[in-house]
Amino acid sequence: MVHLGRLAVGGAGIIFGEETAIEAIGRKTYSCAGLWNDSHVPRYRRLTDMMRSHGAVPAIQLGHSGRQASCHHPDQNFKPLTDADAKGGSPPWQGVTPSAPEQIPRHYLPKVMDLDDIRTMLGTWREATQRSVDAGFDIIEIHGAHGYLIHQFLSPISNRRNDAYGGDRDGRMRFALEVAETVRAAWPDEKPLFFRVSALDGEGGQWNLEDTVALSAELKDRGIDVIDCSSGGVYGESDMPVVPYTAEVRAAFAERIKRKTGIMTMAVGGITNPLEAEDILQKEKADLVALAREFLWNADWAAHAAKMLGVSDSFGLMPYEYAFRLRGRDKQNEIPINQGGDETQAAYAKIFGTD
Repeated sequence: MVHLGRLAVGGAGIIFGEETAIEAIGRKTYSCAGLWNDSHVPRYRRLTDMMRSHGAVPAIQLGHSGRQASCHHPDQNFKPLTDADAKGGSPPWQGVTPSAPEQIPRHYLPKVMDLDDIRTMLGTWREATQRSVDAGFDIIEIHGAHGYLIHQFLSPISNRRNDAYGGDRDGRMRFALEVAETVRAAWPDEKPLFFRVSALDGEGGQWNLEDTVALSAELKDRGIDVIDCSSGGVYGESDMPVVPYTAEVRAAFAERIKRKTGIMTMAVGGITNPLEAEDILQKEKADLVALAREFLWNADWAAHAAKMLGVSDSFGLMPYEYAFRLRGRDKQNEIPINQGGDETQAAYAKIFGTD
């Protein structure tokens, strides 16, 4: 409530919580968010009602970690849980994967999904979508990036299946497209549906920008409204370079996908400067810009950005109680000391004397 509330108060337009697991084994860590049980719904409803009351649009990012499950927190580099952790009350669990991993050390090797597992998983996506409706969210983003389960199906590095869900690009895209179809069918027509992609696998990867353009075109045909353009998460031994973490590079992904497919895109990653963010929009490189870690540093970034960009009443993005006080502060500062008229100088003299 405090974390998301401070963002809503600060004027953020759309607020996504962290990636939220559609089932318990789909978490990366025990501390990851989830929406796999009806009992979770009223708790999320408190959050969505609160964000909406401050003018923000509540959004949820649904995902599944796949083979990246059963880990420690990111500040411990997501190292796998072990028997020692089980003794401390955090036993490891078995994740799932498109095909057998080669070098993913885990206490339990992830289970290779068969066709029944895939059908069950699609049903789990449907249920999580329905819970998102009940919880009061206005936008869903399907997380298909960062080496999580959907991305694992997309990349030839992590998908070596020889059935309809593997092989060529069309086969490797099948699971992602079926998830999109499932979620779109369960999500109200009037509510937007986003899809996060890794435009490129990562260093040494094989899934590339051309592949992402092809996927985005197919997603558009299935009712996806916005492609959220990130990168990274699957690594290999090809000549694919490290992707620079700069706003310019990330916006270029969004621009290419937008130009080639006509779908709306969102630029994300390395964006911190309001002028830079506005430039991306004004030059139509993307339709939306997203920030994450910058909001941890400055939860009022949106209001400050509005002021920098010349919005006449940037305080109006904040709650009335804040705006009223801030407008009053600026009014008090309109006549600085030693710059007022004779009446003001006389008042100062009475306070400070004539020394």
